[in-house]
Amino acid sequence: MQEKLTKSDIRKIQEEIEYRRLEVRPRLLEEVKETRAHGDLSENFEYHAAKREKNKNESRIRYLERMLRTAQVIDDSSREDEVGMNNTVEILFEEEGTVEEYRIVTSVRGDSLHNLISIESPLGRALLGHRAGDRVEVKVNDSYSYPVVIQKIVNTKDDSGDRIRSY
Repeated sequence: MQEKLTKSDIRKIQEEIEYRRLEVRPRLLEEVKETRAHGDLSENFEYHAAKREKNKNESRIRYLERMLRTAQVIDDSSREDEVGMNNTVEILFEEEGTVEEYRIVTSVRGDSLHNLISIESPLGRALLGHRAGDRVEVKVNDSYSYPVVIQKIVNTKDDSGDRIRSY
């Protein structure tokens, strides 16, 4: 699947790759070397744990590099009065009568526990391009959808605190 990434996402992924290559990799290689010297490898738990951590790091690097190679770069700009990338949106869920706030992000930064909603999610897809006051139908699947009303849009330019999701 081709990930949709902003220039900021790409920069963060490149920074993580660089960190894992230059800082994490040498430390983990040294741990593997040290634990290997502790004797019989068949019963050396520390060696196997160090080797597993080294392999996890290498796997993460390959995963991020593959994501960059296949990524579709998207523009994160939007008009001042419409929902776009990095906008915080206050919405009214009509059925429950509750108001919640979400920020629209790419799927690699999505984190529903922290109200970061992916542009690939049903809610994110439905909100994009709409304005405050619009009533939007969120289609979850062919047999279920629900209405929301966009109450307020706040343009958020700083996404430096966002983290790239792990696997």
